[in-house]
Amino acid sequence: MAELDIPTIPHWIDGAPTASPSGRTAPVFNPATGVVAATVALADQAETDAAIASARRGFEEWSSWSIAKRQGVLFAFRELLNARKPELAAIITAEHGKVLSDAMGEILRGQEVVELATGFPHLIKGAYSENASSGIDVYSLKQPLGVVGVISPFNFPAMVPLWFAPIAIAAGNAVVLKPSEKDPSAALWLAGLWKEAGLPDGAFTVLQGDKLAVDGLLNSPTVESISFVGSTPIAQYIYETAARNGKRVQALGGAKNHMLVLPDADLDLVADQAVNAGYGAAGERCMAISVVLAVEPVADELIAKITDRIARLTVGNGAQTGDAEPDMGPLITDQHRQKVAGYVDIAEADGATIVVDGRSLVVEGHEDGFFFGPTLIDGLPTTSRAYTEEIFGPVLSVVRVGSFEEGVALINSGEFGNGTAIFTNDGGAARRFQNEVQVGMIGINVPIPVPVAYHSFGGWKKSLFGDAKAYGVHGFDFFTREKAVTARWLDPATHGGINLGFPQNT
Repeated sequence: MAELDIPTIPHWIDGAPTASPSGRTAPVFNPATGVVAATVALADQAETDAAIASARRGFEEWSSWSIAKRQGVLFAFRELLNARKPELAAIITAEHGKVLSDAMGEILRGQEVVELATGFPHLIKGAYSENASSGIDVYSLKQPLGVVGVISPFNFPAMVPLWFAPIAIAAGNAVVLKPSEKDPSAALWLAGLWKEAGLPDGAFTVLQGDKLAVDGLLNSPTVESISFVGSTPIAQYIYETAARNGKRVQALGGAKNHMLVLPDADLDLVADQAVNAGYGAAGERCMAISVVLAVEPVADELIAKITDRIARLTVGNGAQTGDAEPDMGPLITDQHRQKVAGYVDIAEADGATIVVDGRSLVVEGHEDGFFFGPTLIDGLPTTSRAYTEEIFGPVLSVVRVGSFEEGVALINSGEFGNGTAIFTNDGGAARRFQNEVQVGMIGINVPIPVPVAYHSFGGWKKSLFGDAKAYGVHGFDFFTREKAVTARWLDPATHGGINLGFPQNT
């Protein structure tokens, strides 16, 4: 009987929560307890079509609004988000599991993009060249694409939508957001906030669903672009399918981020930052540090310092507040927990030493939660799948290298190129590192080099498919298309006459 009381999380279509008639649902867990807290609707093709049609109507209204009116909505949304962000943080923690302070940090980084988007009039204005040729002026216009699709991952249910939607909306587009079915409620909360800020119905739509909804967006002739963050295999599928259908695509994939530690580095700083970057959000970050490349002879001392810090970490229910708030919450699902454990099994079978083992962690009072303790591995062979593949959990590996050059070669030999970092007090080595590594985002004594909103986020190689990175100037370029206008207004007393030659500048 208790299951009858479990709510079903709906879509958001035409400016209101919309129940699904499909009958298809998926469970939404509280990861800290392992209990199904809700189910989420999974759209069928008819619901997908209805959501896209609603967005098209919303676009037709929203794109006709003046820049001044659109900017007012962006400012109103920013103020509402800033005032009510604790509500959103609680929703994120309940469904994702990350601790409340980390959920709040996610929102604040997303809010940076909202604040960038409020200044959109400057970033979407065209250019004007008077008298480019005799009596002819040339100017450019930047106009919205139309309906754009955003497909967001489970690990940042608020921040990733906020990377894309505010810029797309500011530029005059309508957004259809397909959130992860693992933590879908943050998307609905954002939809309600957009409505409260004054956005017209349909201009921000939430389509709950699985692959059927994704494919509906990819194949719809009405959807002009797709923005995606997730694993590399899915990013490649998104890119290939959407591009084949003539859409613009920015598809951000997976990562295997390395931290190169030179012998002159401050090892206490390195240990602190390796723990922060490796275990924050239980390692469920595409910018997490997964591998520490320790240039000998520092590995033994560094491992001891990291081990000491791990012993002080607390793991528990992320919803606890104040002094009771743990350092790390659970993983998103039991299936994902088993996958992470499988990679540790692989590392052990391949001859690595498990210095700190989080596979058997049980949190008292939350025995059914999806917890996995911080794990530290030494001597991981670079041929192991635990080294080459993205684990996406609280697993940090130390690989010993003999030189700066060997470390850079290992970084560059990987298939990913999302983020990397170097820790050193040698400015020359840092400058050489930033020039030689084949990675899109680089930290110098900074472990998670996520750019601020007015720069753009994105990696190289199999970490990014498509030409445009997220937010920053790339974002505004992606969500607008340019028209070039060549105009001549003739003097009534003068006519150019007939000339069949190709137009020339004079």
